[in-house]
Amino acid sequence: MLSKYAYILAVILMCYTSFFFYPRWTKATGEASISWDVSGYYWYLPSMFIYHDLKHQAFEDSVMKKYSPTNGDFQQAMKLDNGNYVMKYSSGMAVMYLPFFAMAHLLASPLGFPADGFSAPYQFAIQFGGFLISIIGLWYLRKLLLNYYTDKVIAIVMLLLVVGTNYLNYSSVDNGMSHCWLFTLYVFLLLNTRSFYQTFQIKYAMRIGLLVGLATLTRPTDIISCLIPLLWGLETISPKAIQNHISLLIKQIKPLLVAGICAGAVISIQLIYWKYVSGHWLVYSYGGQSFSFLHPHPILYTLGFRSGWLIYTPMMVLAFVGVLPYLFKGSNKLAILAFFFINYYIVFSWDIYWYGGRAMVQSYPILLFPMASLVQWVLATKPRVVLFTVFALLFTYLNIWITWQYHRGNLYDADCMTKSYYLRVVGRWSAPESTIALRDVTELYEGEPKDLKIIYQNDFEKDTGDFIGNMGVNGSKSLIINKTHQVSPTSVFAYSGGAQWLRVQANFYCKEKEWDLWKMPQMVVRLIDKSKEGQFRVVKENMIRVERTMNSNENKVLSLDMKLPSVHYDSVCVWFWNADGERELSIDDLKVSQFNQ
Repeated sequence: MLSKYAYILAVILMCYTSFFFYPRWTKATGEASISWDVSGYYWYLPSMFIYHDLKHQAFEDSVMKKYSPTNGDFQQAMKLDNGNYVMKYSSGMAVMYLPFFAMAHLLASPLGFPADGFSAPYQFAIQFGGFLISIIGLWYLRKLLLNYYTDKVIAIVMLLLVVGTNYLNYSSVDNGMSHCWLFTLYVFLLLNTRSFYQTFQIKYAMRIGLLVGLATLTRPTDIISCLIPLLWGLETISPKAIQNHISLLIKQIKPLLVAGICAGAVISIQLIYWKYVSGHWLVYSYGGQSFSFLHPHPILYTLGFRSGWLIYTPMMVLAFVGVLPYLFKGSNKLAILAFFFINYYIVFSWDIYWYGGRAMVQSYPILLFPMASLVQWVLATKPRVVLFTVFALLFTYLNIWITWQYHRGNLYDADCMTKSYYLRVVGRWSAPESTIALRDVTELYEGEPKDLKIIYQNDFEKDTGDFIGNMGVNGSKSLIINKTHQVSPTSVFAYSGGAQWLRVQANFYCKEKEWDLWKMPQMVVRLIDKSKEGQFRVVKENMIRVERTMNSNENKVLSLDMKLPSVHYDSVCVWFWNADGERELSIDDLKVSQFNQ
């Protein structure tokens, strides 16, 4: 009964998170339910059933202008040499979205909404579909685990999963993404695999094949899901155990062939689509994105401060710790652990490793086996329970914190989290505005400067040239960077130290803010060594993105602090770069000071 109560509590939390905390279907553009990756998964459906245009995508311009699911840039498909478009993502999610899309399409016009595939009913349908799939998956996860662990252990594990991991976000808010849907597919795969090995009935083999096929159709790398039914029941890798298992599979060759045919039938949906739009049975639609299996990124993916899986979902450390007790007392060890580590290797081999821990969410039904084994071991003694509770509460707090920051806070920046910034803000609900500089630099002085001394200043009143504007921020002239004048002249002056810190300060005016992070204007300071004639060596360089904390039509004084190194340098360079942006920024009253702490 405890696990039923845990399930009810989990569903209540998921319901609140999905429908009250951050209801995506009420949002617009890149925050809508059908946006970014989800819009790419989904694009097949309106293309086929509304616009009848899978090849040419003639409708995309009107949809992009009206709804802007990827901020105006058509990323959902790639143009081929034959002039047709091919969807970037495979079609598995579109297959699973189909019933929810159909209901929305039937109701859109009667409810007074455009039946265009992207209006409010469609947005709600995808959000509701993800929520429904998630609570179904969670219920059957409970039924699965009850075959191996006690009710109390399962109650704890389910609450740890929902309250303490990023499953909460991807089952409730970002549930249009593939991860919670695949999570449920894996739950059903595990249940049917267990039933197959108990009965060897064809119906379970068919289900296994369909589930493996649908998982592969959704994310091609999930073809490794076939390892679960193929290795199920193996507890050791001894030659005798492997030989006996192969003999068992050979005896069941008929249901295995049925499973393979069912999987192939589902996967063929993608092959037929590729042939239809490109003339080829196989198409690589990810452009320059790929895997580096020989040079993977395990540390950056797992512990990187930008988006490391265990940095932002530390609860899953318990799955790694749980491998040890699972090895001693777990069931189906080879199937569970082989999938765990092979999938993990594939995930951290993807070159865009900063896509974060979301790629592990679908494997959580498998990872919960070692986690449950750890909980079972912990419950044996009171000291273990106390220590475990401390860590579980801490990890839960961090998960609630990061979930809030993802959607309603302002301390998380998916593109620019650094170690210095993370350690300054983690667990906090607010932070001084000056802390934002740590998203660009690794050091920030927040105390009262001592022995402050100006060593260089320029108000640009006497300067001339193309970079000088006649409307000063504070006076009659100012330095200007814009679309045609990207990099300002460099202010260079001799300086060889004499203090602990350097502060570069300027007065900025932003007429129209640049929202694209990578195009934001930068203030750059560099220490150089020119002691060798005709050469210079960069000793240290720092920069800040000026408009991070500015709004349109705002005037603001900003500073960049640099801790001075002990190695030799003899000059300071300061300049401003528009980072290929098109908007104009005015700079005035440049001032460089030295100080001690």
